[in-house]
Amino acid sequence: MLKRATCVRIVAAPDRHAVRTREEPAITDPTPDHRSALGLAVRALRHRRGLTLRQLADVLGVSSATLSAIENGKTGVSSERVAHLAEALEVPVDHLFGAGDGPAGAAPPRSVPSVEDWRHLPPLELDAALAGALSSFLEFGYHGATMRTIAERAGLSVPGLYHYYASKQEMLVALLDLTMHDLQARTAAALAEGHDPVSRFTHLVECLALYHTHRRELAFVGASEMRSLEPGARERVAALRRAEQALVDVEVEAGVRAGVFATTRPHEAARAVVTMCTALAQWFRRDGAATAEQVAEQYVDFALGLVRHDPSRAAQR
Repeated sequence: MLKRATCVRIVAAPDRHAVRTREEPAITDPTPDHRSALGLAVRALRHRRGLTLRQLADVLGVSSATLSAIENGKTGVSSERVAHLAEALEVPVDHLFGAGDGPAGAAPPRSVPSVEDWRHLPPLELDAALAGALSSFLEFGYHGATMRTIAERAGLSVPGLYHYYASKQEMLVALLDLTMHDLQARTAAALAEGHDPVSRFTHLVECLALYHTHRRELAFVGASEMRSLEPGARERVAALRRAEQALVDVEVEAGVRAGVFATTRPHEAARAVVTMCTALAQWFRRDGAATAEQVAEQYVDFALGLVRHDPSRAAQR
């Protein structure tokens, strides 16, 4: 069984401030997490097609400010505009993560780290309560952990713990929200550095592998305790996970269309690649034979094999 977390630094949690735009109010989707997932997808796909913000805004018939608000998750989007976005970006609507019909009620994570280099994963800054919850969930599991054990790990009294969070469930949701927003920011940055399907695909695989090794404690809890989430939160976090899967789906399909990936089953190959990377949290050890970076390099090679990448085919094009 995994032991208590060793890679978190305990600091005070910053205040949260909701941000909205006046130009286009939320029409069908008031959920911050859902808007964030949609915005990341739109930005990544726009970069993939070499479009500037103004160019895509002109196609959509909106201002650059409105499109920027969409990409930054600051405004909701109607189902009609989601369809228009999918058409302009040449992807199925479900690749935009079902904006407009996802579960509501999400709150933004208390601390979303900024990403200066997606390959560099410094220790996350967790408040005392979340650090205690993560440690307890790793050792005892969600159902075995109690508010008292969490408080002990956090160095707080039980009443002091309630000052941070109202329940054990709220702490689990906060940890998974932080995990998904951190991962989303990193995969978006990795995609933005790519210039073709192969480079974008390999960047995504490297990013996923690095995340599930450097952030293995969070990833382990995320995988093992999804079943412990209450229905609304579970549906929302599952939608964010599907969003990450869709990013890989898009690049594998693009590689097949470009003739650089020879797999005849791109959907299954993309699913196998993501599953392979997420499983790293189950077995990777920092004191093992290979570093996280070495494992990530190996997994890029494995992933290219799964999609049947042949460099000579690309050279001939």
